[in-house]
Amino acid sequence: MKSVRALGNERRLQILEWLKQPKQHFPPQRDGDLVKDGVCGLLIARKLRVSQPAVTQHLKILSQAGFLRSKRTRKWTFYKRDEKAIKAIRDAISETL
Repeated sequence: MKSVRALGNERRLQILEWLKQPKQHFPPQRDGDLVKDGVCGLLIARKLRVSQPAVTQHLKILSQAGFLRSKRTRKWTFYKRDEKAIKAIRDAISETL
């Protein structure tokens, strides 16, 4: 299951945790609202202390697994949790176990 494999990395789990309450974990952004639009990938990279390409790979894996939605604004990409998809994934895992 792709979604379960996506959770097999500490950094990806940390990203998901931070994005639960973005205003608590990230500074305000100029081009997007932290809650409504999501968090800029650059801010996530800085907080994780990794390069832009490294965080992009983590965010891509989380997005493909259904945990995140992305939104492109100007030259920035913003990421937020997809709570509906997360609930569906959680329910599917619960049914399997």
